[in-house]
Order: sequence, then C-alpha cells, then structure tokens
Amino acid sequence: MKKRFILLHILYLVVNFNFSQTIFGDKIESIFFKKYNNNISSNILIGTLNERFSISFDVLSGIEHDVYYEIEHCDFDWNKSNLSKTEYLQGFDNLKIENIQSSFNTYQIYTNYQLELPNQNIKFKKSGNYIIRFLNEYGDKLFERKFIIYENLASVKSQIKRTRNLSLIDKKQVVQFQVNPINFQINNPDKNLKFKIFKNNESALDFKNLKPLYKMGSKLIYDYDEELSFWGGNEFLYFDNKSIRNTDVEIMGYSLGELYSTYLYSDIVRANKKYTYNPDINGGFLINITGSNEPNIEADYSLVYFKLNAFNIEKTSKIYIMGEFNNYQINEKFKLEYNNTKNTFDLKIKLKQGFYNYKYVLTDSNNKIVEGMIRGNFDETENKYSIIVYYRNFGERYDRVIGYGTASSENISN
Repeated sequence: MKKRFILLHILYLVVNFNFSQTIFGDKIESIFFKKYNNNISSNILIGTLNERFSISFDVLSGIEHDVYYEIEHCDFDWNKSNLSKTEYLQGFDNLKIENIQSSFNTYQIYTNYQLELPNQNIKFKKSGNYIIRFLNEYGDKLFERKFIIYENLASVKSQIKRTRNLSLIDKKQVVQFQVNPINFQINNPDKNLKFKIFKNNESALDFKNLKPLYKMGSKLIYDYDEELSFWGGNEFLYFDNKSIRNTDVEIMGYSLGELYSTYLYSDIVRANKKYTYNPDINGGFLINITGSNEPNIEADYSLVYFKLNAFNIEKTSKIYIMGEFNNYQINEKFKLEYNNTKNTFDLKIKLKQGFYNYKYVLTDSNNKIVEGMIRGNFDETENKYSIIVYYRNFGERYDRVIGYGTASSENISN
C-alpha cells in the first residue's frame, strides 16, 4: 500500500509539473501580423499567392514552449471549405515553430516566436479565406488569425462618396466600386459573385446577393448608396512609449515598480465635438523601442493606464478599448471600470513598448457596439476600405478570390 501511495504521489507530481509547463491563450501577448517588410500590424492580411507575410507573438514566460501551427482553407463565411488539405497546401502544416528567442534586458521576461509564410514547408495553391491557428503541445488552441489570398483575375476600382441621405450626409461614407475582369469570364455575376468590404481591417460588411446596378461591356458597376454605406467614425487616439521613461503630448508620466507603468492623459467624449484631423494608422500598432534594432526581444512591457472622462456618460455604461493590438475584441480584459472618486472610466492593461492606435466603444445590452456614442461619426474621417471579390462558378467547390481593391476616404466627394 505504501509503495502504491509513493508511485501515485510521483505520478501526481510528474503530471502537475508537465501541466505547469503547458501554455494557454492567456499567456499570449503582442500578436503582430504583417506583410513582409511592413512594420505595421494588421489583424486580417490580404495578399497574393506568393506574397510573404509573418506573424510574431510573445509568451509571457522564460520557458521555450513547443508551439505548433495549422492552416485551414475556408469558405466565404469562414467555415471550413470542401477542399482537402492537399488541394490548397503544397507541403505540410501542424509543424512546430522553430524561430524562438528569449527577451533581453527586460523587466518582463518573455519568449518571442516568429513564423514566415510561405516557407520551405508550406506554399499556397488556392485563393480564398484562410485561418491560421496556433496550438500548444496538447493541441489546445492558443489563438488564431484570418488572412485572404487573392488572384489578379479582376481589377477593382473604387471611390468614397458622401451618402445621398441628407440627414446622415455628415456622418456616413459610401463605398462605390467597379469590377473589371482581366482575361477572365465571369458567368452569372448576380449569383456567382460575393463581396466583403473591410473598413480599416476592423469590421466587414458581407454582400452575398449584390447585383451590379448596370454593366459596361464586361465591366460591372456597383454604385449603390445606402447598401454600401458605413459610419464614418473618428480618427483613432494614440500614444507612443518607445522611450518608456519619457513624457509627451499623450503620456502624462511613468513609474517603475516590478514593471514600468505608463500614465496617459485623460481622454474625452468626442461625439459632440467638431471633427479635428489627427493623422493615425487606422487602428494599427507598431512594436518599437528607442535605440534598438531588435524590438521583438528588447522592447519591454508596461502597465498602461487609460482614463476616459465620464461627463455625460451613464455610470453603468459598458465601455471597452479596442484596436489592432487586441484584435478588436470585446471582453472583460478590455472593459473600463467607473471610478466614482475621479468621475472617469479607467483601465490598466499590459502592453509592449511601441506606437498604438486605440478607440473607446460603448455597447448595448446585447454587447453590440453603438456606433459613434463615444468618438462620434464624421464624413471627413480618413478611413481605408478594402473590397474583396469572391467568385464560385456553377459546379466549383470553393469560393475563390478573383480581385482586391482599396480606397481611402481622404478624397471623399459628393
């Protein structure tokens, strides 16, 4: 009996030791998804079959864990497509990430992981929607990101207009576009074409039954108004703590305890203010540190303190902070709490040094964003729009992406 107890105790220690070495999603920070030679992150990447992109992230641990990745081809709605893996991938996934480095000279210890695609193990064979998932050694999902691969089979020309709805003309932006096939025949466009339109890589409107208003030869014209309208929003707020012991127009001060702390000036509700142009990077972020060429491993983490003045806001309101840095998530980690003493909504989150765009959003009882309640909606706001053209001919088994175009509201017109 004593021998059995000792064996069980040893087994318990071994299991718990191994479990303690396992990572879960709450240890993942600073997910940085970008095209090759581009320094700004994007939560959804759009590129061609052979275009290179990379993803890096930190595990807040000094241990080099085994992290694996798998790639799934999806349909228009981001559900698993009907293609087998060998049909859309050349090579194999479910491989371990080999490019791993430990942080250097930082108060927050972390391990940085980097992956480039396509690589010597994987190349893409089909266009379409994709999801890349990262898993621990037990196959548990740590996180995932979406990307879109397109073929140059149709050019997409677009422009941004003010809405023809006079009551919303100073609040909304309309995306109008044309699809022109390039040595490619589009059969039955009313049924076989679908579209996604992204605003700042943040939110997308899906159009499954959008018919061209008219045709000019093979060119398809989509000059709708209300159907293709978006709330203008406002420019993103920002801060830059690449020099972590400095203050600037957005940073009130800093301190050093176990980690650095960065204290931002209080933000205000801008919904009832006039629009003011403020250059931004449309919600993106950039990992950076002064005096270093290796920000991936030399940038430190700081506790960043956000404050939003609560004048004219119900104290029970649910307010969140969002940006590319948190994949525009609405969850408790990014929810501000009302501070009765200071009459502000406050939040403290740990972020890696760099330049960050962010915004505040208010949600209703169903946790849906109420557009513009905090930041306002203005037709002058500079937004980037991406138009994705999907095509599935009769008898085909997947939604291929045949065209991609962008437009900026910087040159909005009536």
